[in-house]
Amino acid sequence: MGVVVAVDAGTTGVRAFAVDEQGRPAGWAYREFPQHFPRPGWVEHDADDIWAAVATTLRELVEELASKGQAVAAIGITDQRETVVVWDRRTGRPLHRAIVWQDRRTAARCDELRDRGALGLVRDRTGLVLDPYFSATKLEWLLGRGGGDGGGDGESGGGSVDRDNPDLAFGTVDSWVLWNLTGGQVHATDPSNASRTLLYDIRDRAWSAELCELFGVPATCLPEVRPSSGRFAVTAADGPVPAGIPVSGIAGDQQAALFGQACFTPGMTKNTYGTGSFVLMNVGADCPDPVEGLLTTMAWELADGTVAYAYEGAIFVTGAAVQWLRDGLGLIEQAADVEALAESIGDSEGVYVVPAFTGLGSPWWDPYARGAVVGLTRGTGRAHMARAVLEAMAFQTRDVVDAMTAACGHSVQALRADGGASANNLMLQLQADQLQAPVARPVVQETTALGAAYLAGLAEGFWGSLDELSGYWALDAEFTPKASKAGADAKHAGWRRAVERAGHWAG
Repeated sequence: MGVVVAVDAGTTGVRAFAVDEQGRPAGWAYREFPQHFPRPGWVEHDADDIWAAVATTLRELVEELASKGQAVAAIGITDQRETVVVWDRRTGRPLHRAIVWQDRRTAARCDELRDRGALGLVRDRTGLVLDPYFSATKLEWLLGRGGGDGGGDGESGGGSVDRDNPDLAFGTVDSWVLWNLTGGQVHATDPSNASRTLLYDIRDRAWSAELCELFGVPATCLPEVRPSSGRFAVTAADGPVPAGIPVSGIAGDQQAALFGQACFTPGMTKNTYGTGSFVLMNVGADCPDPVEGLLTTMAWELADGTVAYAYEGAIFVTGAAVQWLRDGLGLIEQAADVEALAESIGDSEGVYVVPAFTGLGSPWWDPYARGAVVGLTRGTGRAHMARAVLEAMAFQTRDVVDAMTAACGHSVQALRADGGASANNLMLQLQADQLQAPVARPVVQETTALGAAYLAGLAEGFWGSLDELSGYWALDAEFTPKASKAGADAKHAGWRRAVERAGHWAG
């Protein structure tokens, strides 16, 4: 029997995930890797740690599959997108720690570029905004052009990467994983990842010479952009898996989740509730004009040339706020405890938590916002805080969905939910109340890995069509609105007042 394996290289760990012919999980392995915080607002990973976690999980999973007589038909890769990895093609060695998507060190540089009038060019070519979330200003900082102050230590100093090195390679994490899986033979990415760099023209579907010049990035360091579903290469000898396995699918984590949720028709929408939350709506094959507060991104490109674009709302902190309740405040012992604690009261009684720990993403795009708790009284307790954090997840998602509704002219008929926090029934009920629309949770909630596997399997004929994949989507639970629209709107109005107080705090 054959399976397809997805490598899901996330922000805090790597999961290798096997999928059988019916789209069902067939095994998995997981490893965390260290996080580095050299300064407030700076977040880094060691690229060697990421690869070690990939190699370990792949080796463990493939050995388990072999013991059951299951062969790997193809490998797909999905990743944390905007994180920047730079390495030397000749030696294969990283030249600096990876700068993570959460990193805010280039906020002032983004302000400078905006003041110079660069936002219009960036919005038109990339569908993105000038925010330190994206890759280009991180790469610019590494190359010494981003206004960095040197950082004060060898690990984090700006300008430590030689832009004139002819062997310089830049990539998002998928490119780094592909490079290592293929023994340094292939330096490539797909449109969904390329479209998150601020260097890729999503209309022309090519690297932009004008944007490379704006950010001072040598085009020679960029990976080749190939379809998301199609054979990139085969695995090399002396790697963590047998040689010759096709590596045939790549997509950024949120686009992979959209694919794994079988959102193949324009208007279908999903939200992944993880460390942050990411709402994506399939908007079809034509690139739409930029929309205030939202990102426009490449969703995928298939081997037959089929292209899909998506609107995206990037919410920086949702599940991380539950971790803060646990680790920062000690209000719960385990993340799963938040649901029972929040359910112990029927209302947050005017308490709002704005979890702008790393600024606010869509639709605000305010890197200077900071976390706030408002509405406290002497009667406020642990349960109010817990419920307010879950409500914040629902409010932030509504903000994004409202912007999408205004952009496309019709309401979201249903939201497909996945990610770790989608196991929280109370949160999904709060979400349905705020959207006044059903929220559906699938049986297989590892939709990011599932999407990467689907892309790889399609390329190799393991699955035959999108219609076949749609048939494998199965409902676990559906949540329909219980609150009135008037009640939901009143709650949301209080949230918007709280957001106003958190905005531009550190500016």
